[in-house]
Amino acid sequence: MAEFVFRQVDVFTSQPLRGNPLAVVVDADVLTDTQMAAFANWTNLSETTFILAPSNALADYRVRIFTPHRELPFAGHPTLGTCHVWLTSGAIPKGDEVMQECDIGLVRIRRNVGRLSFAAPKLLRSGAVDVLARVIKGLHLAPHAVVAANWVDNGPGWLAVLLRSKMRC
Repeated sequence: MAEFVFRQVDVFTSQPLRGNPLAVVVDADVLTDTQMAAFANWTNLSETTFILAPSNALADYRVRIFTPHRELPFAGHPTLGTCHVWLTSGAIPKGDEVMQECDIGLVRIRRNVGRLSFAAPKLLRSGAVDVLARVIKGLHLAPHAVVAANWVDNGPGWLAVLLRSKMRC
């Protein structure tokens, strides 16, 4: 039977069972891509992360982020939750900020009075939405209900839609 050392944490809260759950596997360098994917599928959480030795000399650690179905180059709550686990495991950053390496590149994480924060990395995809008519139809909205729409993708792909009001138009 395979065993993995991991922690499950609640991100964005100080109260148990109130935040976004995240599984974080520590010292994951011995795991294969297949094992990481299988473990993430097993947890069945929106994301599971794996802490590895950095490949970039500027980074404190490297993280790989998996959903139950695929690997992501970056995601927000996994960035913060992984950093929390890394810090509480006794690790010490090289500088004032924690430098996390992920597939999208280096992400600087600031520590301030028990809170972690970061600036989102550069978008992989942005701009006009080529499927807006289908989205409007799928959400059962009137065409004039949408004020603006834009791709905002820096890991998990998102379509941001600004609606005229909270009421369906």
